[in-house]
Amino acid sequence: MASTHQTAIVTGAASGIGRAVALGLLGAVVDVVAVDRAAPALQSLAREAEGKPGVIHTVHADLSEPGVFDHIVATTLEISGRIDILINNAGIGQASVRPDRRTNPIRFWEITPEQWQGFVAVNATAPIMMARAVLPHMRANNRGRIVTVTTSLGTMVRAGYLLYGASKAAAEAAMASLSADLKGSGVTCNVLVPGGVTNTGIVGDDAGDRSKMLQPEIMVPPLLWLVSEAAAGVNGRRFIAADWDPALPPAQAAEKAGAPIAWMSIARMPIEPPR
Repeated sequence: MASTHQTAIVTGAASGIGRAVALGLLGAVVDVVAVDRAAPALQSLAREAEGKPGVIHTVHADLSEPGVFDHIVATTLEISGRIDILINNAGIGQASVRPDRRTNPIRFWEITPEQWQGFVAVNATAPIMMARAVLPHMRANNRGRIVTVTTSLGTMVRAGYLLYGASKAAAEAAMASLSADLKGSGVTCNVLVPGGVTNTGIVGDDAGDRSKMLQPEIMVPPLLWLVSEAAAGVNGRRFIAADWDPALPPAQAAEKAGAPIAWMSIARMPIEPPR
């Protein structure tokens, strides 16, 4: 039986940004299918979600496994009968390779093929395949929201950050292409980034004082606006949560915090011959 609430799939929902986003959506009366490979953390999230207006369902899944995307979508449809929102948040950080990678950078030539493939699988391939899996259902309803969490441009091109930066850049380029394909369909695709070092598990302990970092909850106000009816015409945009001013009306906050997706504002488009 279809839920009367909107239903959102949130990947990497058990901790960090994903946890903040899942709880924020639940508080806004959106049902959440929380996906993560950390089963105990998912159980903790479910306990914390008790009493929220939205209903939480948990799916234990590893996004590096090729067949998992259709499984997540099928499970969501079985649970709620609908998919309105996809939040591509799951990610793997470089602290998983080298905990002191800020003081001892992971140089380009040190990276193994296996490491690169692992980062691409989670940070780049998973958002693309999750979007591909939900799109038939969203397009059939002429409505849907896809929001993908990437990273700051500086992180994408920083020395020692090939694994994380380049894989996140690939995800954002893919979302730019998807947003162009979706133009006028009723389904939108946008990117949301924190805007700096954020207090999450993928940030190593050598990153500094965690109390001085951006906190995951800053992602919630812009995300709730992006998935609302007020943002129905917003497509192909990149929003920086740190620039979102909650004191402003949401449309003004979005204007202040937004730019074209995938660095379009700083790039020159290719010269093409006339057709």
